[in-house]
Amino acid sequence: MPNILIVDDEPNIIELAKLYLEREGFKVEGVSTGKDALTRQETGKPDLIVLDLMLPDIDGFDVCRRIRTKSNVPILMLTARKEDVDKIVGLELGADDYLTKPFNPRELVARVKAILRRNQLPTKPSSTLSLGKLTIDTARHEVTSNGKPVSLRTKEFALLVTMAQNPGIVFSREKLLEMVWGYDYYGETRTVDVHINHLRDKIAGSGVDIETLRGSGYKMIATEASK
Repeated sequence: MPNILIVDDEPNIIELAKLYLEREGFKVEGVSTGKDALTRQETGKPDLIVLDLMLPDIDGFDVCRRIRTKSNVPILMLTARKEDVDKIVGLELGADDYLTKPFNPRELVARVKAILRRNQLPTKPSSTLSLGKLTIDTARHEVTSNGKPVSLRTKEFALLVTMAQNPGIVFSREKLLEMVWGYDYYGETRTVDVHINHLRDKIAGSGVDIETLRGSGYKMIATEASK
């Protein structure tokens, strides 16, 4: 039974999340401060953390950063401030996903299930993809360009593998949400655009490009032959 830690200083949010998550068989614990979140992450070893950005002591940004220095536990960020979304989506925190308040509790459940599903996938045998000057080890989650390592976040790596396995194929934003984030389209595709832009920057000079097709989505192409 997966253990979910909810970190929010609004008791009604914790109770609502517990109500819907426990109906789905999750074990749920709630805390209201960043300090308690850090303590419970160490002692309780949750399988996933739902973390509010605005906390009374340590803000969610700092809590997430501190957790990431010690653990890769999946983190779903909650924010009521639209201006913070780009910081979260831009992967400055190492969060796995985000929701803006107010949110539909059914969507929260769907996001939690999707994140856990991705993190519980069995390890596959080593498989290497080559495209342009990129070499992608899907088992080790390692990428090199011209023999030099490329540092990618989890979603950036998943996007790269998904598109590199299907070069020339056009992916809509909705399809990428489904394949990489693991949930159905809820009307928010900006996260895809921001992740694609970050990925483009990181693989620049690799002989691989991600083209934007207005009104359709994205496709990956090799501008240089693999070596």
